Amino acid sequence: MQRRSLLVTGASGFVGRHLLEAFKDTYRIFGLARQTQSRSGAPKHPNISWFQVDNGDRGTLESVFRAIRDSGGADVAIHLAAHHDFTGEKHQEYWRASVVGLRNVLDMCRLIGIRSFVFASSVAACHYPRPGQALTEINPADGEHIYATTKRVGEEMLREYRDDFHSVIVRFAALFTDWCEYSPLFMFLSTWLSKAWHRRILAGKGLSAIPYLHVQDVAPFLTKLLDRLDQLEPEQVLLASPDGAVSHRELFDAACLHYYGHRVEPILMPRLFCAPGVYLRDLVGRAAVDRPFERPWMLEYIDCQFNVDALRTRQLLDWGPRARLEILRRMPFLIENLKTDPLEWHRRNRAALKAVHVRRNLRIHHLLERHEQEISEEFTRRLTGPDGPGRFASYQAMAPDELQWSHKVILRHLMNTVRTRDKAVLISYCRDLAAHRFQKGFKAQEVCDALDLLNQVCFKVLRKDPDSEGLREDMFDHVTMTLRAGCDQAQDVFETLEADGARRTTPRSDPPG
Repeated sequence: MQRRSLLVTGASGFVGRHLLEAFKDTYRIFGLARQTQSRSGAPKHPNISWFQVDNGDRGTLESVFRAIRDSGGADVAIHLAAHHDFTGEKHQEYWRASVVGLRNVLDMCRLIGIRSFVFASSVAACHYPRPGQALTEINPADGEHIYATTKRVGEEMLREYRDDFHSVIVRFAALFTDWCEYSPLFMFLSTWLSKAWHRRILAGKGLSAIPYLHVQDVAPFLTKLLDRLDQLEPEQVLLASPDGAVSHRELFDAACLHYYGHRVEPILMPRLFCAPGVYLRDLVGRAAVDRPFERPWMLEYIDCQFNVDALRTRQLLDWGPRARLEILRRMPFLIENLKTDPLEWHRRNRAALKAVHVRRNLRIHHLLERHEQEISEEFTRRLTGPDGPGRFASYQAMAPDELQWSHKVILRHLMNTVRTRDKAVLISYCRDLAAHRFQKGFKAQEVCDALDLLNQVCFKVLRKDPDSEGLREDMFDHVTMTLRAGCDQAQDVFETLEADGARRTTPRSDPPG
């Protein structure tokens, strides 16, 4: 019997990695992700085909989906890819990754004939329920912050494809593991279990509460969902969440008890007094370029409780979160991991926390994207201008349209490298480029000089943009060092090909006698 096939976007992410691990023996999986399979820590298995691609890059994504179609296609797409941080700011990456990326994926799923589409949303896409009430499957995605807005747009977008494939919306609770790996909880524990001056302070009455779901409950949930897809209404909303919510006070009490061996009495800070402290710490953090995790936008949610009632989902799927994986039941395991292996604890959580701040590489990527045309034109002018014949004779002989296309391709690879922080993206391209240029009669020095010139042009153009302020060292790391690594690999290819050519042209001497 032919194995059922899944297409999973965001395969290198927190949920994606766990999903691939759980499904690799049961399904044939096409994993799409920005990172390489090795770098992300995703499992490797004969049933997993990996494609490193950015959903925002429509051209590359289309070629990936064609390859998937040629490999037999997929029955179901599970769309996990999205941008999420806790800064509260309307970063461009939200729209590029979560909205434009989703549009591209939906169009490509239509292209290859996907039967069902599972959209990963969040309970955070919705407004907090009124006191005494709970979120259910019928609540709209009406949250007002940027993350909620992009999820609402995504949920609405699915309706446009109703005639092409069946879709389901899954709103997840806050996901965690026995190593934590949920950034807000990690920051809470890092404060509560430290010697910091504010380690005992809880905002308001300590009643702020959200639902938590252990990541080990995700695969069973999706297994039930995949088995019942045909029984669900189009755009059916499901809640992958336990009922109720867990408050900061409950988490504080459990964490301190298991860490210290006794209860610790918190200091409850009235909501009125929280605002000055948060604003002051944020102001100082801005000046020091080290803003605290707590941001002014969070003040609105002090003592708000995000209670959930997922009865409808449990009935539809015959699923429920396991009691032993409930967060307060798992707190001893979290604390034990923190105590016995603090290096691994911080490694995992710092990796998860990277998404909280807008990474400098993404700021550089946005600059490259914004000035792509200007960089390409300046690069062409410098290669083909009056100073070019001496250093770039072979480039000057190229047809203008070929040269323009070549610049577009290498810039796209550079941007993908900067975005993913994976230098292998450009390095691999530079090796292929060197082999192609060698066949066309280029010299190694020409290719390396062109890469160096591209670096100069990028710096010249980007440094004129005020948004590049403070990014000089990061540009050196993400642009200069990447292009230098590409140059090194290009030289290696030229040397290998030249040596091979020399061996083929050297006459073989007859053996003596």
